[in-house]
Amino acid sequence: MCGRYALYGPHSRLREQFGVDLAELRERFNIAPTQEAPVVRAGADGEPELIDARWGLLPSWVKEPGKLAQPINAKIETAGEKPMFRHAFKRSRVLVPASGFYEWVPLAGYKQPYFIRPAGGDSLFGFGGLLEHWDGPEGKLLTFAILTTAANDLMRPIHERMPVIIQPQDYGAWLDPGVTDAQLVRELAREYPVGAMEAYPVSRAVGNPRAQDPGLIEKIAV
Repeated sequence: MCGRYALYGPHSRLREQFGVDLAELRERFNIAPTQEAPVVRAGADGEPELIDARWGLLPSWVKEPGKLAQPINAKIETAGEKPMFRHAFKRSRVLVPASGFYEWVPLAGYKQPYFIRPAGGDSLFGFGGLLEHWDGPEGKLLTFAILTTAANDLMRPIHERMPVIIQPQDYGAWLDPGVTDAQLVRELAREYPVGAMEAYPVSRAVGNPRAQDPGLIEKIAV
């Protein structure tokens, strides 16, 4: 599962890693469901473009949004077959830039959050995501979900699931709407290398979605 993540640092990282540009990156240390966040999709010319979308998938065919759960995650193993996700899985995949994500470990009487980021903290993850649009009374709403996969060896002591993290050499194929074979898509979501990421405990204040302090990503002793 992935229920909170962060995006911060110099905006040049987006250009260098994803080939998109942004005049200024608003640093966010606690992105939560229902909030808008930047995602990268293939533009009309095939080149990557950065757009904002709301976290919580709402497919175009939904008639009454209030009566349907709007999932923030989708399992890579089954997303290609489930009606909620299968169109986006084939035709509308995105990358979700992230400086890191949070996960909680149950301890005696409380849950201890951990921050998981690229090793060294000087680059970004590109989560595999699904993008949908919904036409409502106030216009088109873009929404997304983050795909999850089985935990690798670093994540397994923390949680059994983790975000799908696409490796940079696979960004083009991942975003390509012409790549529709479900098995090939799943192969692009292969296990992320343990040595390319690190995890450490952080403040429990991250549990409050209104918290946005840079201190949320600082390592603490437990």
